[in-house]
Amino acid sequence: MSPASAAPAIRHPRWVLLAICALSLMSTVGMALPYPILAPIFVGGPVDDFTHFAGLDPRLLMGLALAANPLGILIGNLFIGPLSDRHGRRRVLAVTITATLLSYGLTAFALGQRWYLLFVLARFITGLTEGNVAVARALLADMHEQIDRTQAFAWLNACLYMGWLLGPLVGGLTLPLGESVPFLLAGLAMLPCLLVLTLWVPDWRPTPAPGSAPQPGFSGFWRQLREQQVLGLLRADPVLAALFALQLMYCLGVNALYEFAPLWMLENMGLGSAGIAWVTAAQCAAMTTASVVAGRLPASRRPLRRAALLALCAALGLSSLVLLPGPLGLAAIVGLGLPLALYNAVLPAWMSERFAGHGQGRVMGLLSTVFCLSNVLMAVIGGGLALLSTRWIMGLGGVCCVAASLLLLRLARREAARPEPVQDTM
Repeated sequence: MSPASAAPAIRHPRWVLLAICALSLMSTVGMALPYPILAPIFVGGPVDDFTHFAGLDPRLLMGLALAANPLGILIGNLFIGPLSDRHGRRRVLAVTITATLLSYGLTAFALGQRWYLLFVLARFITGLTEGNVAVARALLADMHEQIDRTQAFAWLNACLYMGWLLGPLVGGLTLPLGESVPFLLAGLAMLPCLLVLTLWVPDWRPTPAPGSAPQPGFSGFWRQLREQQVLGLLRADPVLAALFALQLMYCLGVNALYEFAPLWMLENMGLGSAGIAWVTAAQCAAMTTASVVAGRLPASRRPLRRAALLALCAALGLSSLVLLPGPLGLAAIVGLGLPLALYNAVLPAWMSERFAGHGQGRVMGLLSTVFCLSNVLMAVIGGGLALLSTRWIMGLGGVCCVAASLLLLRLARREAARPEPVQDTM
């Protein structure tokens, strides 16, 4: 690993790990609040200019609303991780969390006024500053000499899943109080994030590599953005380009579940916001448990093969939703949390070690970028397929995960033939 990316010794690394996990938990609660309520708002809501804007089907409008937030995260992730490599993790987190708080207020206002275009715009603006997971992962990767990398990622993932457990519960249970209430609560969740960030996250700033110091002035700032955005990694390393393709396929499958499972439950089981929230919470509880277990497992000697097997398990679970009746489908949705969580503990840890020389912020930002790109694509594609049936969406997700599994096996064989680059991480 290059000196430019090595963090100084931290006096209490375990406390910093807990602070980062708490920060991610509270931030994810706000991010997860809207997911179980958009289907009841659009498909189960009143017939008005909001749910039938421009005479469009509410399922299409919901798909566009789903796509707006990850599109913003996608664009923000191109720069947030690299900027944290340059200007410090805590400074970037403070700016983005504050902006997210304000944009949640705008979202609540738009929904209260029933202004669809402003609602979609506000969801997009929220996404621009909401992608902080890459920075949290980079913080943990910075401390790899003081804490076990795989265990740290597993604990971080567990907190992220707890956020996805609590967020849908709060959103689903508070929706009857008013459609704007969950978004107001999402904004309030940012306040304790700022407190934890100020009190317990160290103000460490990475030392730039020689010749790469930040350049002054507005033009220098934008030049850094162009040079350091994460997609530049695809030109720098062909292995990362291959990972981008296979991870895109995997995340398309995963987002078929994340984005359209609420609509599947509404159509096939007649569940409202509270019922959807409880099922989503059960799924996230399974993911949290799996992440805690993953942190205790010995590191795999063949992590890519393990990831391929987990992607195949996800494919089988998604494909089962094409045929399973309602109650068994709910069990499959909950059970899918296990392979998804284990996969997310394996691949990021391997990538942070294999590609450390590119900067942890950029590498983790690439993972978040792939997820958000797939989120946008599946929201648009799924919005069209939803006019037929959500079962078609789950079938497409299963096919995507099968393709990802095959590509992972192919990459594993290529990496096995190139042992020297894999071991050269320092």
